[in-house]
Amino acid sequence: MPISINNPLLSTSIFIAIFVFTLLLSIKRKEDQELFSLALTQELKGLAILSVIFAHIGYFLSNDHGFLFPLSIISGVGVNLFLFLSGFGLTVSELKEKLPLGEFYKKRLLKLFIPFWIVVIAFFLLDFFLLHISYGSLYITQSLIGFFPRADLFIDINSPLWFFTPILFYYLVFPFFFFKKYPWLTAVLIYLSSYFIIQLKLPITEDVLHLYQLHLLAFPLGVALASLFFKPHYFNKIKISRIFPQSLNVIKSIAYYLTLIALLILIGYTAYYSGVGENPWKEQLISLVTMGAIILFFIMKKFEIKVFHIFGIYAYEIYLIHWPLVSRYDLFFKLFPAWLAMVFNLILLLVLAWVLVKMQNQIRRIKIPHRIHNVDGEI
Repeated sequence: MPISINNPLLSTSIFIAIFVFTLLLSIKRKEDQELFSLALTQELKGLAILSVIFAHIGYFLSNDHGFLFPLSIISGVGVNLFLFLSGFGLTVSELKEKLPLGEFYKKRLLKLFIPFWIVVIAFFLLDFFLLHISYGSLYITQSLIGFFPRADLFIDINSPLWFFTPILFYYLVFPFFFFKKYPWLTAVLIYLSSYFIIQLKLPITEDVLHLYQLHLLAFPLGVALASLFFKPHYFNKIKISRIFPQSLNVIKSIAYYLTLIALLILIGYTAYYSGVGENPWKEQLISLVTMGAIILFFIMKKFEIKVFHIFGIYAYEIYLIHWPLVSRYDLFFKLFPAWLAMVFNLILLLVLAWVLVKMQNQIRRIKIPHRIHNVDGEI
């Protein structure tokens, strides 16, 4: 249930100060000079999951929407980043080594479903035994197969899992639409199929349909960009150091930093004036502009932010567990000031995500004789 925050402005200010200080402490020189490296995708995923957490707590858990503002205003951009990076990583992986259909599904779907099943079953059991909440058999079945037709924050088992359904759809159709010689065609076909499907009378609520509409372009855009990066002697061969050399003359240096400042201004402006509540296409395009500016800023910067990288490693697992944990099983907001509760919750999410990764690795060793590696930027 929603919670009341004592002095939300002060709590937000203290938390932002701690958060920014931690980010600054974690900065290190960028080592990987590839234009779109694995380290970069992990950083972006870390930013994405943190933006989602901040929004869910600031706008939905807290009665006062001023709590965590302005950290809480780019959750839609975070979701788009997840989808974009999933499309990008999946395409790059298949361009490197196209898997047979059965192997593709075994590798990708197990990676998707094992942590998902652990979390969903755990919360069904916890809700039943600790909170005495029971769910119907149809609802449980739909949840276990990854279909979430509703996204009610305080009724559903885990409302942010509406996101799982489109991700599952993309993974299911991808091998049928993938053409190694023409990966851009894959992006077009996935977009068109997604667009036409949401025109049908789907057994989902209007709110979920609206979320689908808001995030329709991100995954196909990731596929399209990957097709450019993987062209021989093209983007994948470009090194950041060649575009933004470490030693710049004065004019280039000024232009470089002005570009970074302009990107930050663009990110801030489009994040604040995001078009929320207006036409879904307008809101989606503004969100994609914000996302593009963030990606370009992260490509251009000459340093890594390890905090983002760490959260990025566990982004999928954190996404699976964060909302039920803070909305139904949280103790920190009841016991501590809100800023300290936020710090403890972030640490706890990381620890639980690490445990979840260890659990799924053990299960994979039992089910499959070889280890499945995380590749590129896919979830």
